[in-house]
Amino acid sequence: MLQNYQKTLQPQSNATAVDVFSKEYVDNPFLLVTIGEKLTSRAIVEATMRAQTGKRLQRPFGSPLNLSPWHQLLLNPRQLFHLPTPSISQITTQTVIGPNCKKPLILDIPIMITGMSYGGSLSLPMKIALAQGAALAGTSTNTGESAVTGEERSAAKFLIGQYNRGGWLSSNEQLQQLDAIEVQLGQGAWGGAVEDQVGHQKDEHLTEAWHLNSGENATIYPRMPGCNSPQDYIKLINNLKSEYDVPIGVKIAGTDFIELELAVITQTTADFIVIDGAEGGTSSSPPTLQDDVGLPTLFALDRTIKWLQSRSLRHRFSVIITGGMTTPGHFLKALALGADAVYIGSIAVIAALQTQMANLLPNIPPSQLAFYVGKQKDILDVPAAANHLYNFLMSCTEEMKLVIQALGKTSTKGLNRDDLIAIDRDLANTIEIRYAGDIRKEQNAGFYPPSSGADDVAFPLQQ
Repeated sequence: MLQNYQKTLQPQSNATAVDVFSKEYVDNPFLLVTIGEKLTSRAIVEATMRAQTGKRLQRPFGSPLNLSPWHQLLLNPRQLFHLPTPSISQITTQTVIGPNCKKPLILDIPIMITGMSYGGSLSLPMKIALAQGAALAGTSTNTGESAVTGEERSAAKFLIGQYNRGGWLSSNEQLQQLDAIEVQLGQGAWGGAVEDQVGHQKDEHLTEAWHLNSGENATIYPRMPGCNSPQDYIKLINNLKSEYDVPIGVKIAGTDFIELELAVITQTTADFIVIDGAEGGTSSSPPTLQDDVGLPTLFALDRTIKWLQSRSLRHRFSVIITGGMTTPGHFLKALALGADAVYIGSIAVIAALQTQMANLLPNIPPSQLAFYVGKQKDILDVPAAANHLYNFLMSCTEEMKLVIQALGKTSTKGLNRDDLIAIDRDLANTIEIRYAGDIRKEQNAGFYPPSSGADDVAFPLQQ
């Protein structure tokens, strides 16, 4: 039978090869290769999708473009002039958000689950799984642009709620249930703040959670309802701060106007600032807003920290950075640049799904297990997803501790820009760290053994 198959296949293969090697491009099937190289496979597929519907696209998980050059940064271990930390047991990862407020948010690790909304983004089972996994790891989860549900509140140890532009989390009854309140003014994957219709297929549970009437549309507005000037936002944030003892934060998308945005935020009494870079994820937003709008996460963080420090305001605000970070290395580098904590979203969902998505692939994407509109959301194994997220967070934390030990530090809080080098000189100059190719000139950083004819001076060995 195999021989018969080969005899049948061979003429077809030969004919295709002859066409590729001999025909003019206009009749040559190889033209598909050059079209793909010119236009890219993503542009071709998205063009045909647009041609099919005539409507804006909704791409899950955010932009495939990774614009932050995290890979051009490396961390600096110490070995002799400054010894590594004796024991990994001495290293702490405790993180405090809003240390100056009455009820600061005290977390075991500096990795937090970002805002992904029930209804607008994720299913209720997925939200419960994320809350349970975060609770096991001693960290927080976030309602996203949704409401507080009893299920998520019960599953979470620490729940941050987004006071959002849809108006679904603004009542005193809901705000009193939170461990921190985050005023959501924009996000990276949406290019900032634009109008959006969400929850098109609302079930009874979601309709009740959002306090909607049957058939009523749910809309996220570009502005917070009732806020029509920077002064209105300052008043809103200060009112929340005066009414609640938990940390009050402000979330914005990173843009080239970030210093001007910070100038408004720092006129408030907020406790923390969340910056969402251009690589931020989403359940669905147009590719143009994902790929072509915003400020890359690394530069958004760098500029935020520098601006706050230059005005002696850094001590007033905890800074949380988010947008496309996926590995312990990313997290460490962000902390060394000055962030107090990082938010993760897409990678947390993937980690939680773990082998469950293998049962769907390759024909069904993993989003069908996790999203509110997913056709397979009801078969999600919630305890397994929670445990896998917990394992992911613990794995990341253990690797981060090993790096911190090699750096000779004892906490994630102790990381700073001296712990980084850049392999690109322009990047090093931009974020003001050392370039990997430059020789160190200082002679008093540690112990230097005497050498013939040298002017080196021996200094005590740092412990």
